Amino acid sequence: MESFSKQCLDMARSMLCHNLGSIKQDGTITPFEGEAPRPDESGHAALAIGEFHRATGEVELEGKDLIDLAARCITAQVFRDPPQENGLAYAALGLLSFGPSKERNPVWERLVDETRERLDKLLLSRSDYESHWQTFNIAKAVCRFSLGLSKKDETGRLIELLVSRIDDSSSNGYFDDVGEGLGGDFSIYGVLAFVFTRQSLQLHSNPGLRDRKLPSLRTYAQKYIKLLPDMVREDGLGWAYSKSAGAYGQMHLISLLLQGFRDGWVPEDQQQKFFNLLKRLFYFFYVNYLDQEHGYLVVRDAERTAYSNHTTRLANFDGARYLSQWARLSKDIKAPPGEATNTFKSGCRFVIFDKSNKKEQGLLLYRDVNSGLQIQMPLVSCGGTATADCLPFPHSPGVFDWPNNTYLPVMLPELTFSGEKFIPAFYGKRCTTGLGFKRSFYFRYEQPDLINTDEKMISNIGSCKVSWTFAGNKITSEFIYTVKNQITLDRFRYVLAIGSPHSQYRVESSPMLGQEGLRCLVQKDDFQGTWKETEVVTNDESYRTNYGNIHYLQTLEREHPLIMRPGQTYRLAVSFEPDIIAVGEV
Repeated sequence: MESFSKQCLDMARSMLCHNLGSIKQDGTITPFEGEAPRPDESGHAALAIGEFHRATGEVELEGKDLIDLAARCITAQVFRDPPQENGLAYAALGLLSFGPSKERNPVWERLVDETRERLDKLLLSRSDYESHWQTFNIAKAVCRFSLGLSKKDETGRLIELLVSRIDDSSSNGYFDDVGEGLGGDFSIYGVLAFVFTRQSLQLHSNPGLRDRKLPSLRTYAQKYIKLLPDMVREDGLGWAYSKSAGAYGQMHLISLLLQGFRDGWVPEDQQQKFFNLLKRLFYFFYVNYLDQEHGYLVVRDAERTAYSNHTTRLANFDGARYLSQWARLSKDIKAPPGEATNTFKSGCRFVIFDKSNKKEQGLLLYRDVNSGLQIQMPLVSCGGTATADCLPFPHSPGVFDWPNNTYLPVMLPELTFSGEKFIPAFYGKRCTTGLGFKRSFYFRYEQPDLINTDEKMISNIGSCKVSWTFAGNKITSEFIYTVKNQITLDRFRYVLAIGSPHSQYRVESSPMLGQEGLRCLVQKDDFQGTWKETEVVTNDESYRTNYGNIHYLQTLEREHPLIMRPGQTYRLAVSFEPDIIAVGEV
């Protein structure tokens, strides 16, 4: 792992060199052109500098005083008005990275008394969170106790609170990033919660507490680690769905795996397999998001975009932080002997995140080794704001694409009643998977009550049954609607998004559509929709993905009213048999 560690450090050094100049005299961050700054960026920058110092021991980089820059960033974050708890947590860990005792911490020595007093006060304040923001409270508690600002250590209690709430919101022990909407926002932030909490514990001045709390974290973090063999695509794509995937979907998973290797959370008899996953995750990240000529992270350009909250500057500081962390962690890890072989198998399974009387939610994972098709289909909440990133259709960048940060009913029927839009998403009941005819797999769920795009179940309209069938690279979807009383459907819409991988930042083995495209066939349409003229969106910034560009939208639509009557079923059945080739074959 020595060469991997050196490669990560070289990249982290280059990334910092390109971005340290954005730190102003007052510690705030100058944004990239065309972007607005985030109020927590100074904290992210402080932790990036701190992690680089931990990995290298260096206090200067290209003539810039890292201790002074960290102190300036921490000061700027401390005096943010209103206070930003996420930025403060990152700044607190950045401060601890230079030493767990304030008597021997060079950054603490640079802070003026007013900054120290305000920092002490802010680290003491607590806002109770049920989302991943609760991990920021843990980081603040670790910093306050480790620096000797408090004799009472709240870290253990806060970790137990985090763990107990996982059990309260998920029947199967996955992290619900609780927010608005129906509940069950099982996104990449679940992985972030464990990665950030584990990093906070590593900086705790009391190693005994760390050892006592690690078993609790292991129980839940291992659930995500065990997902990876079925989730990571052959080209190295990791977490593909949810609003904050893309580069962060790779970085969080790499950190989780490296922490798992260090802490012994990866079973010894499977280390070779997971080590191979780690290499593929890193390679995808390296090729898809790093400008290798200049040495900085590219998450947003003329062909792709990122989660709207992830600025380019933030991503670069986070990238430098993670690379420094990987360099440090990899020194404690020994590569397993031998070379792991890619033993992929075709299969389909539904991972249950939560199952209760109210709702069932989870993630369908399907792979066909012959065609190279691999999908992730989430049946989860979008956190109250519907975007295509979390909707239950086959997510497979390059084959089945979707626009980032934008709502579109991709591969799903959208029914509009009295101005409200309803889609068969967010939750299910009686979710089942199994083997069908001719070695096919099926995934089925029901919605006893239709749910609108605000994630509110409306009980007096009707119900929907959904069925997906997978046979090789052929996918068939069927949606069956019934209504309880006569009602007028104002509009019906069904959208396909046709995109392509990035023209420059892409892995040669990544799948993409060939000349024959999706080979879509509408088998049954009781809504009697018509295909509209293909909409060209190549130059529309609203229709870009984390991986490439959306070029065309194909919409099946009925714009005039339809009276739906009780006792009658309304079906939409659509099949796909995408023409899949590798990027390198173009």
